[in-house]
Order: sequence, then structure tokens, then C-alpha cells
Amino acid sequence: MLSLTQTYRGAGINGYIYQLLRHLPSPAVDSGPEPQDLAFTAFLHDPGFAALSGLAVSRSRWDTRSAWRRIIWEQTCLAAISRKMNLIHGLAFAAPFASSCPTVVTVHDLSFLRYPSAFRPFNRSYLSLITKASTRRAARVIAVSASTRQDVITLLGVPADRVIAIPNGITSEFSPADPGEVSAFRQRAGLPERYILFLGTLEPRKNLVRLLEAYALLRSWDQGSSAAASAPAVPPLVIAGAKGWFYQEIFARVDDLGLADQVVFPGFVPVEELPWWYRGAELFVYPSLFEGFGLPVLEAMACGTPTITSRASSLPEVAGEGAILVDPEDVKQLAEAIQQVLTTPGLAGQLRAAGLRQATRFPWERTAAATREVYRSVLGSPQQEGVA
Repeated sequence: MLSLTQTYRGAGINGYIYQLLRHLPSPAVDSGPEPQDLAFTAFLHDPGFAALSGLAVSRSRWDTRSAWRRIIWEQTCLAAISRKMNLIHGLAFAAPFASSCPTVVTVHDLSFLRYPSAFRPFNRSYLSLITKASTRRAARVIAVSASTRQDVITLLGVPADRVIAIPNGITSEFSPADPGEVSAFRQRAGLPERYILFLGTLEPRKNLVRLLEAYALLRSWDQGSSAAASAPAVPPLVIAGAKGWFYQEIFARVDDLGLADQVVFPGFVPVEELPWWYRGAELFVYPSLFEGFGLPVLEAMACGTPTITSRASSLPEVAGEGAILVDPEDVKQLAEAIQQVLTTPGLAGQLRAAGLRQATRFPWERTAAATREVYRSVLGSPQQEGVA
């Protein structure tokens, strides 16, 4: 599934795949007390991925950008390759059913089971089938958060001792920058000097309709206040990200609320620009209804941006004490939290410092080291019942 293109395909789970491939064979980590007993081969298609020290690369002749080709390749070609492997790790929900060696599978979230109405029927059916079959046969399942681990146990029926929570990480690119450089970026990107940011795929579980309603409520408070002339105006709302699915209601709600002049939709943001969009924002708001991990919250905090997110699913794990948590279904509470950050002296600075501290808990090196330990636990133990 790896894609290095600057498109929607290059976001989300793709970042996990890319960073894990970079860090799994890392000599800097393996040169310590950890044994150097593992050799890695990455099976991929993207020609832009360069081989790294300690990582062999085997490129598929099939163009696996097509979902159907990728599925067939995994279940046929990779199954045949498994005869020569000690272990196969499916980095996104799936592994070959007919694998001749033990498998490990990473589950990023089970939103297609928690919120089935938010998915297209084919996507929902495929993900449900492949994930259930792959995880039940796997020697170990890696979940990207404790919340997702519990979902795997509860919704997929995988025994608890086979499910390991290993959180995602953050790279050094996500960090604060010089205010002058940040201001220059805003000018180049055509962004206002002050703005509230949401960044993520435009789809139902991101809860953007309620975010728009909270923003409209906040503006009505500002305009109705007797102190409105002296109080800071509410900054524009920037909703950045690619269109996913069932996004039409978002744009319709902007029109219904009369926010067309105050809400900006810049579309997909290239990966290399992401830190600058966070740095330029006065506030990052991510009121998602459900997340397997919630990487944008971690990215925003690592860039020093005051953050508000929801207390749903995995998000409290990621945010810790580095962000304000709200009920994602309570529009008024969300509006009040935004108003609090914009108007309370010193609060933004406190959130900035707390967020930076929280972000240091999630290095990719730790993710890779924990993943290697899962491999060793599988390779050092008898093959479990149900594993091919």
C-alpha cells in the first residue's frame, strides 16, 4: 500500500507504513543492547522508495495501487513467497490467508464496524471480511492504541493475549519554528495572520458539521457581546484535507449557516507542508467522533499549537494533558472551549508547553523497537493454533 505520491493516497496509514520501514532496521537503535537477530524485506510497488541499510526491497511487478490487484497479490503471490519467510507482517489490516509462516497484522481502527453507516458498502464489507479473517489467524495483532486493542478483542473476538497496543510515532519534522518563518509561510500560502485549523479527511466521523455549528455559535457570541468592539475577533476557520466520502453535508452546512466568507477549504495539504499549517494556526481543533489513534492531534502538539480534541476513543490517550478534551457531540461545549483558548490570557501558552511535553512520549524509534519485540515473541514461541 505504500505510496509516496503527494495525493490523498500518500496520507493516513501510509505514514505508518513509511515510518515503520524506515525505523525497523535502524542501526542507531539496534546497536544498543537489543539483539541484531532480524533481517527485513519490504514487499512494495512504489518505485520512489529507496532501499535503506538493513532493509531489502522486493518490488511487485503488479501495480498494487489498484485495490483489487493488491488484494489478489496479497492472497496469491505473497502467500507463495511466505514459504521462504519466517514471519510476515501485514501493515494494514490484511495478511495472506494461506501463509506458510506465522503472521502479524496491524489494525489501525475498526471504524467500519463502529460506524458502518459512514462507509461505502463495498469498503465496509471488504474491510470487515479481510480484517476479521486476518486477525483471527494472526500469531499477534498490533493495535495502534489501547482503545483500538479493546475494539479488536471485543469486536473481532481475538484473544487478549494475542493483541498488543503499540502507539504510532512522530518525526522531528513536526516541531516549533521561528515566528518570522511561520509568518512568511502564511503569506506564501495565502493564509490569514490568525486562523483556527482542522486538518484531516473530510468524512462523517471527523464531526465537521458540529465543528461548523460550534464555530457559528462562537461568532454569534462575539457579535452579540457588548464588548465585541474591544474583544479579539474570531479568526477564520480553515478546514484542510482531501475530500473523503459523504462530505457533501459539510459544504451544505457552511451555506446554511452563512459561513462562506469565514470558512476556507484549501483541500489536500502535501506532507512536507503539514508542519507549517499547524505552526501557523492560532488553535488546532480536532473534534472527531472516533479515531484509532488520532495522529493529527500528536502532530499539532509537536508543532507547539494549542489543541482541542474530543474525549472519544483513542484521543485522550494521544492528547494526555496536552490538550483540552470535549464531548464531540456537544456543540456548545466545543464552542466554549474554543472561546476559552482565544480569550483566556496565558492559556494558549500553557497548552503549547503541555502539548510539546506530551509529544515527546511518541518517538517512532520506540514504535519500531516494540514491533521488533513482537516479531521475536512470535519467532521464539510455538506456532499458535489457527496460524497458517
